[in-house]
Amino acid sequence: MNGRIALVTGAAGGIGAAVVRLLAEEGTTVVGVDLDPDRLSAMVDKLTADGLSVRGHAADVASAVDVEGVVDTVERETGPVDYLVNAAGVLRLGEARHLSDEDWHTTFAVNTTGVFLMSRAVTNRMIPRRQGALVTVASNAAGIARTRMAAYAASKAAATAFTRCLGLEVARHNIRCNVVAPGSTDTPMLHGMHPDGDTAAASVAGSPAAFRTGIPLGRVARPRDVAHAVRFLLSEEAAQVTLHALTVDGGATLGAPM
Repeated sequence: MNGRIALVTGAAGGIGAAVVRLLAEEGTTVVGVDLDPDRLSAMVDKLTADGLSVRGHAADVASAVDVEGVVDTVERETGPVDYLVNAAGVLRLGEARHLSDEDWHTTFAVNTTGVFLMSRAVTNRMIPRRQGALVTVASNAAGIARTRMAAYAASKAAATAFTRCLGLEVARHNIRCNVVAPGSTDTPMLHGMHPDGDTAAASVAGSPAAFRTGIPLGRVARPRDVAHAVRFLLSEEAAQVTLHALTVDGGATLGAPM
């Protein structure tokens, strides 16, 4: 992966930041995209101070104008994008019948429309070059019912289906599209789900009242665990892998297919 160029959304924290660091450590020039310019700038400063080739562009992945602008800028100023990682995501909790219009629209704008807009912009530029790889970070919730997570699960299921359909269409251009589906991961999003308790313990134990299994491996994932799965699917080690969803959840969904 040395000398390649990667574009990573949701780059300022959590899984996105772990992906940025890992790919940069592999010798990839990484361009991070995030809505929060201050957190993005701090992340870029830290990684460049560590000697890694990382750049940042603040943009809203839910805006077609922002997305086309940032992809065009990256292609002109940094070079042709070899890898895209759709890692931007938001979580709005609440019973399905109590979700507000804003909860629903915001969740889909980032988690689904953002994947569509960024994937369209990048793959349209990859096709003439006849190479590229894309990974969408979805969720194990895309394939299993979760209480209070209807908007999130639905948006991730849509992003998963879109990525697979896109992958089918662009396979003839030697472009691979895959999905990584994390479970409970040690990120601010997970901690926000358990503000009054031990996040790791609650995730590992599960909740029968919420019809939620625990984690058989007995631990939540680290962001870097998910980043390694992303790196594998981007790399030539996965040259014959496309339309695949790789679940990284410590067994929480008991091996249920996505």
